[in-house]
Amino acid sequence: MLEVLILAVALSMDAFAVAIGLGAKKDTPGLALKAGLFFGVFQGLMPFIGYLGGKGVLGWMADYAHFIAFVLLALIGAKMIYEALQEGIEEDIAVVTNKMMLLLAVATSIDAMAAGFSLTLLDANPYIACLSIGIVTFAFSWFGVLIGRKSGTQLGSKAEIFGGVVLILMGLKILLF
Repeated sequence: MLEVLILAVALSMDAFAVAIGLGAKKDTPGLALKAGLFFGVFQGLMPFIGYLGGKGVLGWMADYAHFIAFVLLALIGAKMIYEALQEGIEEDIAVVTNKMMLLLAVATSIDAMAAGFSLTLLDANPYIACLSIGIVTFAFSWFGVLIGRKSGTQLGSKAEIFGGVVLILMGLKILLF
């Protein structure tokens, strides 16, 4: 279960970084709850879709599953680090609508779908794992908006870098152990 919580924290860093940016730009009532709900639901749902896809191909690629999980987590981690060093989309957002939140939630959770493949290799209940990922992301997104209101956007990129490094380390653990 510890691995699932670490994965949940690492996957939530994208949403956390965007939520900080949203909080820094907008003082909309209910934005923290809205960000938490949108990001939490999609971050919880997407790994389950990845898990189901992984279960479907696991029989065909069982001998390579550890390597595939490593490559996916390493690529996702590297992408998160790269994006943290670039300008964020949240700086271009003028109005926070439900459509915009939906687009941001999908964009930040696509990586979680690929990471869901690694759930096939962890000794964890996928339902509990995905629920945990959703709850952790909800909490990080909620607090991200509140932190963004107080501190601006400085913490967002650091959180994404942290999440990327953790995903790469998890991939190495799956590959080597």
